[in-house]
Amino acid sequence: MNIQWFPGHMLETKNQLKSAISRVDALFEIVDARLPLSSSNPFLEKIARGKNRMKVLNKADIADPEATQAWLEYFSRDRELLAAAVCGTRAQEASHALESLVSQVDRNRARKAKVMVVGIPNTGKSTILNTLAGRKVAKTGNVPAVTRHQQRTSLKGNIDIYDTPGILWPVIEPRQRGLALAASGAISDTAVDYHEIAYFAAQFLLERYPDCLVERYPFLDPLPGDPQTLIESVGAARGCLKKGGHVDYQKASQLIIRDLRSGRLGRISFETPEDINIDHDTD
Repeated sequence: MNIQWFPGHMLETKNQLKSAISRVDALFEIVDARLPLSSSNPFLEKIARGKNRMKVLNKADIADPEATQAWLEYFSRDRELLAAAVCGTRAQEASHALESLVSQVDRNRARKAKVMVVGIPNTGKSTILNTLAGRKVAKTGNVPAVTRHQQRTSLKGNIDIYDTPGILWPVIEPRQRGLALAASGAISDTAVDYHEIAYFAAQFLLERYPDCLVERYPFLDPLPGDPQTLIESVGAARGCLKKGGHVDYQKASQLIIRDLRSGRLGRISFETPEDINIDHDTD
């Protein structure tokens, strides 16, 4: 079964973007550095052709640095796209990325450069806009789809930047992609069961980042060999229990997902260029 999560305002935004993109000079596409290909909307790939564009790998501070570097090289070399890795709350990093993009715009300096911020929900678009503006001009939150309407902000350097609502696509496939997006927080938790997300995350962490598990949960000695036992062990040790001493899987799953999303489990990336089937990309 594929994951579906496409709130009504996203359909409206999709139609508006088609028209709005034609009126801007460049696209500042914010993706999640932990899964930069899976967090790239294939719809945006199609309508962005011919536009100056930059892939901004946000949340790089909680992503695996080696994987992030590999992605920067991939986008630059194989996709011939500008790319930058940033932490959205660091003004110098965000400003440098924007300046690099604007420098590619062919314009009379007297004319404002029009840049649109695009991307899927919860990649940090509004956070980056607030950082660039030096004040709160856009709502932020730790749940997807906080921004609902397009908004314009004037920045230094004769730049107008437009924030847009995050949009996903109607059906997210393959399912592993949807689960990775759900684990990162891009998909509403109502679309996928917490236990299923945690099971996916636990299996992934056991395979790719066992040292991170041991460091965060030192009581896992020895490290469990399967995801279910891992969730049970974390739940039992952290007091996620029901009456009778039975593990509350929902609470245990929520705990693991919160640790993963916040970076408390360490700097983790869900994908690398080496293990992604490039046919998965639609550009």
